[in-house]
Amino acid sequence: MTEATASLTYADLLAAITAPEGQGVELKDPATGETVGRAPQSTPADLDAAVETARAAQKDWAKLSHDERSAHLNRAADAIEANAAALAELLSREQGKPIKNGPNAAFEVGGCVAWTRANAAFPIETEVLVDDESGRAELHWEPIGVVGGIGPWNWPMMIAVWQIAPALRMGNTVVLKPSEYTPLSVLGLVHVMNQVLPEGVLQVLAGDGELGKAFTAHDGIDKITFTGSTATGKAIMKTAAEDLKRLTLELGGNDAGIVLDDADPEAIAEGLFWGAFINTGQTCAALKRLYVPDSLYDAVCEALVAVAERMPMGVGIEEASVLGPLQNKAQYDIVARLVQAAKDGGGRVLIGGDPDESQPGYFYPTTLVADLDNDNPLVAEEQFGPALPIVRYSDLDEAVEMANALDVGLGASVWSSDPQRAKDVAMRLEAGSVWINKHGAIDPRVPFGGVKQSGFGREFGELGLKEMAVAKSISL
Repeated sequence: MTEATASLTYADLLAAITAPEGQGVELKDPATGETVGRAPQSTPADLDAAVETARAAQKDWAKLSHDERSAHLNRAADAIEANAAALAELLSREQGKPIKNGPNAAFEVGGCVAWTRANAAFPIETEVLVDDESGRAELHWEPIGVVGGIGPWNWPMMIAVWQIAPALRMGNTVVLKPSEYTPLSVLGLVHVMNQVLPEGVLQVLAGDGELGKAFTAHDGIDKITFTGSTATGKAIMKTAAEDLKRLTLELGGNDAGIVLDDADPEAIAEGLFWGAFINTGQTCAALKRLYVPDSLYDAVCEALVAVAERMPMGVGIEEASVLGPLQNKAQYDIVARLVQAAKDGGGRVLIGGDPDESQPGYFYPTTLVADLDNDNPLVAEEQFGPALPIVRYSDLDEAVEMANALDVGLGASVWSSDPQRAKDVAMRLEAGSVWINKHGAIDPRVPFGGVKQSGFGREFGELGLKEMAVAKSISL
């Protein structure tokens, strides 16, 4: 381990990024209400200065070869890895996710390392389009310029890396604006990466929604990449139209899962559970509505309850916790409203649905609700939390129609003992990604993004790299 990648303690990392006492905005642990730290608040003038720095740094950064930029990314991955313990503790305290068990804070930090290394490794070659007696035509990929990344609060570090790594690899510089709910996590990540990256190529500014609006309107930013709600994505698109900024928008999803009548309920139960309840359900591509045939309905419900009963929920830094709290009160209220709507609509609560509001923290219990119609709000609206509606179907065509009925299409899944039959159903689903016998299993090599109002553009893989570049054709 070199001096550049030396490990910071949690206390040292927090001290490096937090605002002085009496300044900035206080961030609290959503599990306990205890203060985590204070995030400095940037102004439009700070954004102007950051963009000016990014534009100046981009010229030299773009001159580097892909191999040279990849070497920098690998050093940044080394730095994240060396500081994984401090980063995971910061993430657990600020976001709420468990630090060790399940797909947790350590898992997210590990994902940052993996995605950074993957983006460093993908080959980007000049494409020969024509090479015959008429001449030769080549397709080259060049940097866009300055990329502005606006991130969410559910996977703040990993989604930041999804924006950072491909943009830097393709010769752009990056200015980030993290969610106002989880700015410390991204400030900490960038602080660690900037131990080894050239000055000015990666910057982060913490602030509220007004700073986000300034990002999308800034004429020195050439592309915006955003992960968040459909409503905010539409607002960004309108503002970006003023100077035709390029966009990648990964927006809301309400992912459907369809169980086929040849599935084994016991075999798929844990996969279904984690597809729905990863990060306590706070994942854009989580399984959010489940369609089960009459013949398997009761067995699938029973198997899911059995899995849910053995998954403890608690404070993120406590070793026993597998699920954590909702990250903020606004999201807690959405989940509570939708579960109440399910109850009011005749839904049968199999487990959960009865939060203990006398306890601190935004804990909503793991909840399964059966016997709902497809138009019940818990089915039709994205809950983004630990509540899964289970809908009965009699005919597979009906299930596909219900799955496709909404105006979003981020992910979907099919569960079956017959891979070819499952693939045939997968081809009928209107979603950017469809998984078979798993859900939400993203891979840095496999492009990811939505259709319909779940956004456009793709992240990950060679296709994701090219989203961070402009194509140039050269004909000889």
